[in-house]
Amino acid sequence: MKTFINPPRKEWGAILARPVQNFEEIESRTGLIMDRVKSKGDQALFEFTERFDGVRLKSFEVTEREIEAAKQLVSTELKAAIQVAKSNIEQFHKAQKTSDLKVETMPGVNCYRRSVPIEKVGLYIPGGTAPLFSTVLMLGVPAGISGCKEVILCTPPDKSGSVNPAILYTADLVGIKRVFKVGGAQAIAAMCFGTESISRVDKIFGPGNQYVTMAKQLASRFGVAIDMPAGPSEVAVYADETAMPEFVAADLLSQAEHGVDSQVLLVASSEKILSAVRTEIQIQLSQLTRREIAQSALENSVALVLNIEEAVDLLNEYAPEHLILSVKAPWEIADQITNAGSVFIGNYTPESAGDYASGTNHTLPTNGFAKAYSGVSLDSFVKKITYQEITQSGLLKIGPVIEAMAAAERLDGHKNAVSIRLKSLNDV
Repeated sequence: MKTFINPPRKEWGAILARPVQNFEEIESRTGLIMDRVKSKGDQALFEFTERFDGVRLKSFEVTEREIEAAKQLVSTELKAAIQVAKSNIEQFHKAQKTSDLKVETMPGVNCYRRSVPIEKVGLYIPGGTAPLFSTVLMLGVPAGISGCKEVILCTPPDKSGSVNPAILYTADLVGIKRVFKVGGAQAIAAMCFGTESISRVDKIFGPGNQYVTMAKQLASRFGVAIDMPAGPSEVAVYADETAMPEFVAADLLSQAEHGVDSQVLLVASSEKILSAVRTEIQIQLSQLTRREIAQSALENSVALVLNIEEAVDLLNEYAPEHLILSVKAPWEIADQITNAGSVFIGNYTPESAGDYASGTNHTLPTNGFAKAYSGVSLDSFVKKITYQEITQSGLLKIGPVIEAMAAAERLDGHKNAVSIRLKSLNDV
């Protein structure tokens, strides 16, 4: 980790830069994949699956037999854990339901707002080196609660042409009926344009690497909504003298092991704490099965020593996906945080809890997008439609207001739509 002791603010931008490949190159490569899938459909998917996943498939959709077989391969212990996580996620997301809103803004003028589920949604679940069956819960549970009519799931196959059993078990548990063995940018393209096998959807959800993230952004140009720009994972930890160095190190490594393009950020209140955490990182790193990946991510990562005021300002500027507050008065700091995907309070709240089972959603904005985006929630799967109903007496009151405003904007048609009604009422 690169270390900085009380760096001046003018240097923060360069210090906090995320690791990224050449943006133009990523967009160019992803654009070619998108175009190929758009024009060739399933044929392109077969080609890309063989090229990128190393397997030649005859079909993409997972069969009921495969799902039943996969369920037998998941241990009883893991099934029980997934069920507990599902229950907690359901509780938290069900609580996010809102009642229909009705407001009479003035006598006879009634305004309403109602939540309506998005009809067709596509969920992308990373497979690769870390098959994220937990993301199936995070996306499938709120999709089910919201009442989406069609939910499809895309995830890459392994070299044998199979999908991780835990992914299939979890998909079945949350009621997802259609699962496809397609990964990467080509999966996003399939859900964007539709192919012979995969339906076009209205909105695409799910994290992924920089190519998946780029494909989602390109999909939004073709009338398909996306949850957010969710790319490589990241965590920031703010630690003071009350922090447990071994806990902090474990939290940093838990995100570093996601991928070589992940990034972790440590903000410490003193050099003593920073040194203790660095020592613990080296001890724990050697014990990880994914230590080479974590080591690469650490090379992209940063540790700083700052006073409390500057620490808060820097964290808000960085806008981390995950923020852990291992400090004496965590809620005092939390109340000053304006930019973060999800905040973890105190020494005994590991980021892993949010990743798996506490109940909050782990699909969160990365790369600084927490300044403008929220994480996935129940609201992500619904549209807010507004309605208005005006009575005759209400139009007599509000009509002149509309006429005056329309006339001032020189939109005679707008004014006339009101005037013609007012005239009919006044002629009665």
